[in-house]
Amino acid sequence: MSENVWDYPRPPRLEPCKRRARVEFGGQMIADSSRALRVLETSHPPVIYIPAEDFIAGALVPSDSSSTFCEFKGVADYLDVSAGGKVAEAAAWTYPRPVDAYASLAEHVAVYPEKMDRCLLDDEVVRAQEGDFYGGWVTDEIEGPLKGGPGTRGW
Repeated sequence: MSENVWDYPRPPRLEPCKRRARVEFGGQMIADSSRALRVLETSHPPVIYIPAEDFIAGALVPSDSSSTFCEFKGVADYLDVSAGGKVAEAAAWTYPRPVDAYASLAEHVAVYPEKMDRCLLDDEVVRAQEGDFYGGWVTDEIEGPLKGGPGTRGW
């Protein structure tokens, strides 16, 4: 069943992810969860948030990167991802104290798929949302056009 990102709401909707979410980095499976959440926002592919406890120990390290502010979710803190002798700086983020409407995101972590070896939903390898700012997980059922590519930042 296809999903058009232009049917997603603004402000974004938070819902359980019905698919198993996995992340590979440094040649290791660093996260495996059937308890992930999806954030769906107009023009964006879903961003997947995995419970921090579903990452292997030591994979998530506080980053020196500055925090950012989302008008809907609040202040995001960044994390470096480390496994198998590799480190991806500021490759993940979390909302330690999200605004009330997104309280379920607390203790969940999102990763940038392009900075990981692979991200999967069930057995489908996801494609990264274009651009260097957003962290959407693009799968075969996601239809656009998608925000993130050249010339789309101001949409």
